[in-house]
Amino acid sequence: MTELAGAGTFPLGDRTVKRIGYGAMQLAGPGVYGPPSDPAAALAVLRAAVEAGVDHIDTSDFYGPHVTNRLIREALHPYGDGLTIVTKVGAVRGTDKSWNPAFGREELRGAVHDNLRHLGLDALHVVNLRLMFDVHGPAEGSLAEPLEVLAGLQRDGLIRHIGLSNATAAQVREARAICPIVCVQNQYNLAHRADDALLDELAREGIAFVPFFPLGGFSPLQSDALSEVASRLEATPMQVAQAWLLQRSPNVLLIPGTSSVAHLRENLSAASLRLPSEAIDVLDRIGAAPPA
Repeated sequence: MTELAGAGTFPLGDRTVKRIGYGAMQLAGPGVYGPPSDPAAALAVLRAAVEAGVDHIDTSDFYGPHVTNRLIREALHPYGDGLTIVTKVGAVRGTDKSWNPAFGREELRGAVHDNLRHLGLDALHVVNLRLMFDVHGPAEGSLAEPLEVLAGLQRDGLIRHIGLSNATAAQVREARAICPIVCVQNQYNLAHRADDALLDELAREGIAFVPFFPLGGFSPLQSDALSEVASRLEATPMQVAQAWLLQRSPNVLLIPGTSSVAHLRENLSAASLRLPSEAIDVLDRIGAAPPA
């Protein structure tokens, strides 16, 4: 817990959370579909995360589907007062393991109620609207109608705060004209930095930026420069990649995921790793380099 405190904290809605949390996506089966091969190990990872001081868990009922939320409830319910669980709606899984948009009014209402039921909560602290205009990345499109559905559920007391996932800068601005937005969750890491300007804009507004795939996703970050910096600092490349994100901006909240307790501890230890300016200069150039 002391190591986690070294990364500092940042507001997430009306709570303040440590800047390294835990992403539950990898607890589901291959392709984020079906149950884990070792349910006991999945429960152990969740419990180890909370015991280590993690107070921010990211999940969704479309992981599995329903798998990660049920695991979280089995491992951690009744939840401690300091634990913040953030979920997502806006997508459903097909029987072919596809990811499909689910923006309709009843789809969104049903997804919120499914999350409440499977997590065992009376209200969801933060619900991110996952934008699915393009399954593979952000794409323009109005989010007014689905966001108004979530704002209505917020007025009903089922949602406390609303965030966005996979959003463009224009969509963030559109959303903020409809209701308060407490976080934006987009792909961002050393090698994928299209959101540099958006991240800085959100920092000025005091809004959390939550990078998904902070370690590269299903294809982990591979960079000679990253490996060389890690070797000099006697750290792993993944620890350095996370430390770079933490030092990139104070509004960054990390949610690295893993199904291994050993990897969990490795991820959390990045909170105590401080990168010297010369290392940051080298790492900054990774994102500026043309893709291999």
